[in-house]
Amino acid sequence: QRKLKKVVQKKNRFLELLISQYLHHLCQKALKKKVKEIVNTVFVGDSRDVLKDYPDKCVDLCITSPPYWGLRDYGVDNQIGLELERDEYIGELVSVFDEVHRILKDDGTMFLNLGDSYSGSTGRSGGISEINSKARQLKTGSYKDLRPAKVAGVPPQSLMLIPHRVAIALQDSIGWIIRAELIWSKTNPMPESVDNRPSKSHETIFFLSKIPTGYYYNQEVLSEPAKNQNSGYSWLQRKLHGEPSRHGLDGAAASGAGNFRTGERRNMRTVITLPTNSYKGAHFATFPPKLISPFIKGCSREGGIVLDPFMGSGTVAEVSKKLGRLYTGVELNEEYHKLINERTSQMEMFI
Repeated sequence: QRKLKKVVQKKNRFLELLISQYLHHLCQKALKKKVKEIVNTVFVGDSRDVLKDYPDKCVDLCITSPPYWGLRDYGVDNQIGLELERDEYIGELVSVFDEVHRILKDDGTMFLNLGDSYSGSTGRSGGISEINSKARQLKTGSYKDLRPAKVAGVPPQSLMLIPHRVAIALQDSIGWIIRAELIWSKTNPMPESVDNRPSKSHETIFFLSKIPTGYYYNQEVLSEPAKNQNSGYSWLQRKLHGEPSRHGLDGAAASGAGNFRTGERRNMRTVITLPTNSYKGAHFATFPPKLISPFIKGCSREGGIVLDPFMGSGTVAEVSKKLGRLYTGVELNEEYHKLINERTSQMEMFI
């Protein structure tokens, strides 16, 4: 009886293993089918809803620039960016990026671009104004008076620090890890008619990950040319060859004390200097391809999937395709899809 019992138990374990493997196979098959449905596709709709249908851990990289608070109207009810309160706007973004966190592979990362604004700078007493002209929106990309004149907890004319508030909220909500704050320094910024503060010429890009270490990051690809190359000769060797003395720790570092060698390239810096980029037909400033190309090459493998939940004019899709990656994303306004069609030349990509 004991032998028979052992044989039965062994057979049961074998059957359980077969069933488990079969179910795993079915799940993987279903996952592949779902992934196949999202690649090289831009979905028409609200990212808060559409992303819920994406499978878990299917995307390698996310690069996106959500609508800024109170800047422009996209002609859709309940859109992100036209909330009455700043904290409501931040909460809506958190709900989107909670989904992105779920969709992103464990070794995936995200580059999040957000702009800031001043309290009361475009506001009007009485709250948000009515939308004036759809034609004007498509032509110029912005309206006046889309934000309330007074923002709770922020003095008038104060910078609202929205990018940093969003970053902290993401950190607190689901544990996004903020690995770096990048500054996009614009060589051709939008003119500002101000005489009591410096004119703004940059935007913030946060680099985020799901895990502290081990995420995909190709340092070599993301490196940049070294401006002041160090030959690698020690300070004593250079002194013997007539190099003048430099005093203090800073001087020692500058002189390459300890035979420190930089070589021809150096680690990527956090300030990226590039002009803004316009695309014919786009009503708003778009990502310069040169800005996001290094992110795509250095933080995703060839054949990987790059997500933009706020696709806009389709720069992320276009650059991803050119670099041998797959793309996926969401766009709220159907009229913008024509721009993406032109840039990707794939009429079948829209649903």
